[in-house]
Amino acid sequence: MAREHGVSCDDPVPLAGASNVLVHLRPAPIVVRVMTATAALHDDVERWLEREIAVASFAGDLVVPPSDLLPPGPYERDGFWMTMWKFVAHDAQAPPPEPGELGRSLRRLHEALAGYRGDLAPLSDIRDWLAGLLDGLQDADELRLRLDALTPTVFESPLPGQAIHGDASMSNLLRTASGLVWNDLEDVCTGPVAWDVAGLVHRRDAAFKEEFLAAYGDPGVEELEPFLEAHALYEVIWRHARAG
Repeated sequence: MAREHGVSCDDPVPLAGASNVLVHLRPAPIVVRVMTATAALHDDVERWLEREIAVASFAGDLVVPPSDLLPPGPYERDGFWMTMWKFVAHDAQAPPPEPGELGRSLRRLHEALAGYRGDLAPLSDIRDWLAGLLDGLQDADELRLRLDALTPTVFESPLPGQAIHGDASMSNLLRTASGLVWNDLEDVCTGPVAWDVAGLVHRRDAAFKEEFLAAYGDPGVEELEPFLEAHALYEVIWRHARAG
């Protein structure tokens, strides 16, 4: 795809190969993300990826931007979907950010995304996806009951909603010379900011949470307990689905 657009990529370097395959198309400053396991989880892959590119373009230098050397896609080739992104120099061995820096970084991202007015899926789509995973599992009644119980307060929450990352985690952050940069907005959606906050603190101790929330600085995320429960349940369902 790169060569078809006149971009040389004679020395490609694999960067990651878990749910998706990422390859730096050296010498071009382009990273291609090829959808593997994640593509199978979406009915309309093209629309899903178009949303990610649109939001990343809107968010500016807080996120890894789509490539400007060729159209970012999405492309489909031989049954694989892919998108093209700018290579961002970063320290892959950097220690995790301190909770204060992390909280401030997420707050800046939310402030930038608050102005996005494009079409996005609601947070309830994540609930529907989890319910679909449960359909393929045996003895999932207890998990389904827990998911249903969390729906009114989390996935259909009455709290104000806006564009959010959807999968805010340490693994989706890059340490660059200019600070933290967010990556991988595949799950971008509309929902309460508490969903992203809980994604970053749900397995942390009380001191981490306190410092993070103080730095984030929004009283709207004080009632986090149901969102923390939802993220814990998310991990359990995903782990069972992958194992099964």
